[in-house]
Amino acid sequence: MVHVPYYVRALVRSNEIWLTVLSSCVGVLAGLSVWIMTRATLMAHRVLYNLHNDGRLSGLATLAPWRCVLVPCLGGLVLGGFGLLVARRFRHRPVDPIEANALHGGRMSVRDSAIVAFQTFLSNGSGASLGLEAGFSQIAAALGSRCGAIFRVRRADMRILVGCGAGGAIGAAFNAPIAGAFYAFELVIGTYSLVNLAPVAVASISAVGIVRLLGGVTATVTLLPHESLGMRDSLPVMGLGILCGLVGIGVMRGVTIAELVFRKSHLPVWFRPCLGGLCVGCLALYSPSILSAGHAAVRKVLDGGLPLTTLLLLLLLKAVASAISIGSGFRGGLFFASLFLGVLSGSLFGHGLEALVATGLSVTTCAILGMSATAVAIIGVPMTMTCLILEMTADITLASAVLLSSVLSLLTVRRLFGYSFATWRFHQRGESIRSAVDIGWLRALTVGRMMRRDMTVFSPDTTIGEARLCCPLGAMPQVVLADAEGAYRGIVLVSDIYGPDHPPGRTLADLVQHEQIMLLPDMTCRDAARRFEEAEADALVVIADMASRRVIGLLSEKYVLRRYAEALDRTRRELAGETRA
Repeated sequence: MVHVPYYVRALVRSNEIWLTVLSSCVGVLAGLSVWIMTRATLMAHRVLYNLHNDGRLSGLATLAPWRCVLVPCLGGLVLGGFGLLVARRFRHRPVDPIEANALHGGRMSVRDSAIVAFQTFLSNGSGASLGLEAGFSQIAAALGSRCGAIFRVRRADMRILVGCGAGGAIGAAFNAPIAGAFYAFELVIGTYSLVNLAPVAVASISAVGIVRLLGGVTATVTLLPHESLGMRDSLPVMGLGILCGLVGIGVMRGVTIAELVFRKSHLPVWFRPCLGGLCVGCLALYSPSILSAGHAAVRKVLDGGLPLTTLLLLLLLKAVASAISIGSGFRGGLFFASLFLGVLSGSLFGHGLEALVATGLSVTTCAILGMSATAVAIIGVPMTMTCLILEMTADITLASAVLLSSVLSLLTVRRLFGYSFATWRFHQRGESIRSAVDIGWLRALTVGRMMRRDMTVFSPDTTIGEARLCCPLGAMPQVVLADAEGAYRGIVLVSDIYGPDHPPGRTLADLVQHEQIMLLPDMTCRDAARRFEEAEADALVVIADMASRRVIGLLSEKYVLRRYAEALDRTRRELAGETRA
């Protein structure tokens, strides 16, 4: 990899002003990525669905049935074939921004991310019921990671640049720089601090600025004048938040069910998107609003006039179509799809509220609040959605209600489900991460890296008298027992060897401890600490594997806890900016 000259790298590594300048470049790249992908997708919609007057696919009133069914099906077939070629050439799985920051110190592959972005374009361009936001954030975060690699920045700064890319992409996609910055803090970096504020904010502003310059700004949502919301509206707002939380849980469960159904169908992996596209196309025969992310459909619902039955059917069909799209193998995210689902849920709640009681909450206001609450339930970013709604509507009077509904939605999901969509996907793959907080250092801090290999080893047949001659009292705390093949047979404390009740003629095998308790070299620091606690031991032996039990090292509990504390303190200092020269 080509690196910039040393003196330039030194500026970025030692001065946060220059890191902020670099982050602005990442923001520009993020904005360009958003603009290119958006324009390419709109062009694909116009060509494949024969759109006119720059119309949006999901905003159409009618669509030719044969296009509605055939285009998603053929798009799925193309996506499946492309995925088959990629799988044959590359065996590894692409790393997304959250996983990169949590486990890999922000290192991402631009090539892998470009493949994901292209698959997202194929999916959304053919009409799959998913958004482009996952592709935006993936490629933009990878470009941020590449910039960090070119400048050889520190691990903490690399993670910030990944967040700058992803946050800039979201900010540019919605013309909402504050929401983009909070997206980076909440979802991609995992924490907020003064150190990462300037780079992330500048990156988000730069991304929005470049998209505005190119003329690709998303239209804002306008609200009719409404009454100020007061304390009397708190209870309905809380009820709406809980309802949207349940809707979000239903969507995430639906994705899991769809994946299970397609997996048990035993169809070839490359053919599943074709079948999924056929299903989505059939659902979209009811309304083209089912197709794509649903930008224009949101405006159509907010304009009002749709009957309750239509709103309910759109909610059910959109949720099913999104679950089928992901479950069958289409690439994309649920960010904007969750906004559309929230508008539908909030509209239904608003109509029901109007029929029951007189309140200051109009149907449109409930739709806006539902948009935020449902997105929080699925994506798990309450401050991001609060800022996004306020920036989209330019209505500060909604602030308290948006935040309250978002918090109630988040609490509902955390209490009943426990995961956001991103962390739920990690959980299904067997990963234990719950956020982008950096735990890669903890996994890298393995027993094999911490153990020491210099230790005193005796045969179990060695007598206590012989051991006393070789091990003066105080020279070492314990000795290890191993047979002729090097297999572990236990630990003996030197203090026990010199015990007055142990005659010199006895063997060390009579004093053995922890014969069945051992450590493996690939255990993490946390696993080792747990094993020490269970064994109530000060030191344990490390063996190569359970089959041979061959002794390869020794590790003390004191050293494990010290290394763990040092790593925690280093992370704290990085968050506070104390490590920057």
